[in-house]
Parts: sequence; C-alpha cells; structure tokens
Amino acid sequence: MSGPKIDQAGAVREGEALDLEALMPWLTQQLSGLEGIPEVTQYGGGASNWTYCLSFANRDLILRRAPAGTKAKGAHDMGREFRLQRALKPHFDKVPQVLAHCDDPTLIGAEFYLMERLKGVIPRRRFPQGVANGPEQTRSICQSALDTLIELHQVDTGPLAEFGKGSGYLERQIQGWSHRFRQAKTWNVGSGSGVMGYLESRMPARERRALIHNDYRFDNLVLSPDDPTTVIGVLDWEMATIGDPLMDLGNTLAYWVQADDDAVLRSARLQPTHLPGMLSREEVVRYYCDRTGIDCADFTFYEVYGLFRLAGIMQQIYYRYHHGQTRNPRFKRFWFFVNYLLWRCNRRIRATT
Repeated sequence: MSGPKIDQAGAVREGEALDLEALMPWLTQQLSGLEGIPEVTQYGGGASNWTYCLSFANRDLILRRAPAGTKAKGAHDMGREFRLQRALKPHFDKVPQVLAHCDDPTLIGAEFYLMERLKGVIPRRRFPQGVANGPEQTRSICQSALDTLIELHQVDTGPLAEFGKGSGYLERQIQGWSHRFRQAKTWNVGSGSGVMGYLESRMPARERRALIHNDYRFDNLVLSPDDPTTVIGVLDWEMATIGDPLMDLGNTLAYWVQADDDAVLRSARLQPTHLPGMLSREEVVRYYCDRTGIDCADFTFYEVYGLFRLAGIMQQIYYRYHHGQTRNPRFKRFWFFVNYLLWRCNRRIRATT
C-alpha cells in the first residue's frame, strides 16, 4: 500500500504567472547546478503571499513573493520573512532552509525569496488519503501539532531579538488591530467598538515573551509522509515575531472549527479539526497549559483577541476587494464573515462577564 499523498502545487492562477525570462538569469547566478527550465506550479489556499514551486530536472525550489496591488503598511515583507527563517533555523529545525533573497521589485514585479521544498503531507480542509486512519491517529497528529507549537514557544529569543519590539506587545496588538480595523472598515460591517473596548479594558497585567508564529494552523504544517504523526516543517513565517505565546494560541483557536459548531462556522472550515479524535478548543487550551505550566484558567481575553484579529485580517483583505485593488472572487463575501466573527467575539464576552 502506498503512503499518504505528498502535497503538490497546482496550475498557476490567471494573472499571477512568473516571468521566467527575467527570473532565470538571477536564479542561475544565485544557485549553481540547476538543470533545465523549471516547470512552474502554484500553491493554492491562503489570501496573502503567492507561493510557487519551481521544478528543475534535479531539484525543486519554492519561491515566495508579495501579491500584486496595494498592500497594508508593513505587510508582505519578504526580506524580514527570509531573515527570520535564516536566524531561526539553528534553533528550530522545522523551519525550511532559505536559499536566496531578491529585494529588487522590478525583476518579477515584487520582492521575493527562495527556499527548499519540504516534501510531505499538508493537512488542508481534509486530511489526504492515508492520513489519520481513525480517531487515535487523528488525536496523535493533533497533539504533535500542539507539541510543535510549544517547542517553538520555548526557543531562546535572545538571538532573535531584532524580530521583536520589546515589552508592551499586548497593548501594541490591541491598539494596532483596533486601528487597522477602523481604517479598513466598509459600510457593510459592524463597528466592532464593543469588542475593541473589551480588549482594551481586559488586557492581562502579565505579558509573556516567546517567538510566536502568528498564523499557526494545520495547513501551515508539513507532516512526514512516512509517519504523519510527526511534524517535519512549519511554513509561512510572514507574521512571526516575539510576543505573547497565549495570544499565538488564541490566534490558532480562531481557525479551530469543531463538529458541534454552528453551520456558518462549519462552512468556513479550513482544516480537519472537526474529525473524531481532534481536541476541542477547550481541550487544546488545557493541553497547552498542562505542558507549559502556564495558568490560563480564564482564556477568554486571548480567544476574543484571536477572533478579532482574524476579523481585522479579513477586513483588510475585503477592503482591497471592495475598492477594486484586487479582483480575486474568493474575497467577495469576506464582509459577511467579518460580521460573523464580531458576533462570536460578543457572544464569548457576554458568556464570561
């Protein structure tokens, strides 16, 4: 019997083709020994940076670049993403090896970098065939994913100090996401004022510090094709920084959809967290706290923060669509889910106040 299917890229989306004629001279200058002209495919999913697989005769490369169109200030910083992964690799072996960086946006239309391709299984909306054969293996995969997050949070931040801004992370995040939400607000979404007021008034007095991923989800993990309960890679380090690890966990739970959730949330599920054997959101928090020794008896602030931050991310993307800065039809209904996320925030607040 063959093993689980290794994740593959698909056809390049319309309007997002790479200019190989411009790219190839730079590639051969940066990396020796490349054979032939690569087949170019593109990874789907996500709503942020564009990711391509360049399949040469003798090796595969991954190219990450910023999307076209107007971008939020500070977003899609390919140089920072490249430097962070290079600095983190000696301390956290599940980071892909980065290879080269190009800060000239005129070469292919945007700054970009190259990294190794990790060949493995990526859990997306569903597990690929041959993965998670029953609740016991599903639970093992879930626990392995959480153990990897805990491992990341235990990395010494000293050598990575340049990727943080010092103390005050909680306040910066609450003020920053509140500001960005207000700036990106469109007529068809709620004000979010009650949620922002709650977050500002309930900020915990204690702030923990760790290297956090800020987008830790199953579809950013690479599982071993030989043993899917083993995580061999963590992808998409665009938003990684030094911050509070409980806020990172709150961000993860914003994407966590359970089998008993309402129909709206189930329709937006992006990862297989609904399967028998998966931990519930409450069990995830308990598992994390038990293994880190952190007291998080009341996780509501972090849960609401994660939901509001996701609402802010979706609203920024929808703002670009609403104003014709991107034509991707996937973003057309983001306004609806922004309202839904605000509703979930308010429901959690009411349940605990």
